[in-house]
Amino acid sequence: MCKSLSRGVLVAFSLAALAQALPAAAQEWAPTKPVRIIVPIVGGTNDVIARIVAPELQKALGVPVIVENRGGAGGNIGADLVAKSPPDGATLLVGYNGPIAINTMLFKNLPYDPLKDLAPITLAVTAPQFLAVNPGMPVKNVTEFVAYAKANPGKLSYASVAIGSASHLTMEMLKSQAHIDIIHVPYKGSGPAVAAFVGGQVNAAFFVPGNILEFAKDGRAKLIASTGQKRMDATPDVPTMVEQGYPDFIAVTWIGFLAPGGTPRPIIDRYNKEIVRILHEPDVRAKLDQMQMDLVAGTPEQFSQWIRTEITRWGKVIKDTGASAD
Repeated sequence: MCKSLSRGVLVAFSLAALAQALPAAAQEWAPTKPVRIIVPIVGGTNDVIARIVAPELQKALGVPVIVENRGGAGGNIGADLVAKSPPDGATLLVGYNGPIAINTMLFKNLPYDPLKDLAPITLAVTAPQFLAVNPGMPVKNVTEFVAYAKANPGKLSYASVAIGSASHLTMEMLKSQAHIDIIHVPYKGSGPAVAAFVGGQVNAAFFVPGNILEFAKDGRAKLIASTGQKRMDATPDVPTMVEQGYPDFIAVTWIGFLAPGGTPRPIIDRYNKEIVRILHEPDVRAKLDQMQMDLVAGTPEQFSQWIRTEITRWGKVIKDTGASAD
């Protein structure tokens, strides 16, 4: 009887200890110091996405979440900063095509390896681009634009938001396929690039909707094509490049969140959970819809595969067009 009672007491103590241990083991990771979100380009949709997510992330994590712009070198400066940061969850990157996929082949001596030195958290959004031209240019579609460029070889120029950005490589893709000569003028961010375009300093550009739609609405930009698989809801009268005789011309830009390579999985999982939740909030989705951004918000593994696919896709464009960072 005593032995049975003792055994029962021991079992009760063991179960109590296990019950206390389980919550601790299952407890989610949480930061103990401020978190920095590095945006490797000045302004634009990357910055907007970061500043939409940051305050909500701050509420969820209970520590300050600060957005820092570290532009330059086609996004490489900011990406390298994060790649070389401690993998402790205190530094995140808002990455995009350029520093994560395109620059692996565009720059000869990239100071980091996107596949090894950065850890995917989630692909946040994707968006097609618009081919925009100055309102005074006598063209209404891509065929007329190409004909005008051929009639004025080397006299037209186009803006890009940065060397190695989708806006850079997409125009190089068109130049290669249409056999036209247009001068590239890179800027440090979408703000300066859009200002130069609207101010008439350059003749054309590929821009994401959030950067150019408002100027098209007030007549300061003419949109003649989009680069998605279908027309955008906001501009049903603007045909795609595919519709205008370029069957393989699909070029989307994208934005995602990453951490330093080697970041422990519990940290990645916590950030994935919170960022995906934030992006699905109704008010956040409304803001994304206004910018004509397509919400993705998937798993780290899906984002990792996307990056590998994008490296291959843009690597072919660079090879075919002979584009370089110089």
